[in-house]
Amino acid sequence: MRSPRFGRNRYRNDRMVRRSSRENAVPPSKNGVPRPVEQIHDALTRPLTQKVVQSGRTIRRPELRKIVPLGDTTIYEMEQRGEFPRRFYLTARCVVWDLAEVEAWIEERRRASDAAQFKRAPAPDVRLRKNRRVRQ
Repeated sequence: MRSPRFGRNRYRNDRMVRRSSRENAVPPSKNGVPRPVEQIHDALTRPLTQKVVQSGRTIRRPELRKIVPLGDTTIYEMEQRGEFPRRFYLTARCVVWDLAEVEAWIEERRRASDAAQFKRAPAPDVRLRKNRRVRQ
């Protein structure tokens, strides 16, 4: 038996689909109370405000690694201490950083380095190593 999509009954089936989709449409709201579908439509068609759009670009982890030469653990620990821009979730699995915040953080670090505000780590004393000792 042939599928009703093909052959004589094709036009009739299309009309039935169109009619059924019209019947399932959301009726207009009563008493001025918007329905959930209308609320979603209004939210999607509403112009974006300046407060919602703060920065134009976000970056994911591979791009962040190219910009900031730190390991994942170091970045995570610095975020927890409040020393690095916080990540945020676009979806349940997609983590991004705001590019403007990361660039501002790098510029702040550059200024702090130029002002010699960072205490540099001391060079290791290789004579105190237990393995591969340096002969005197």
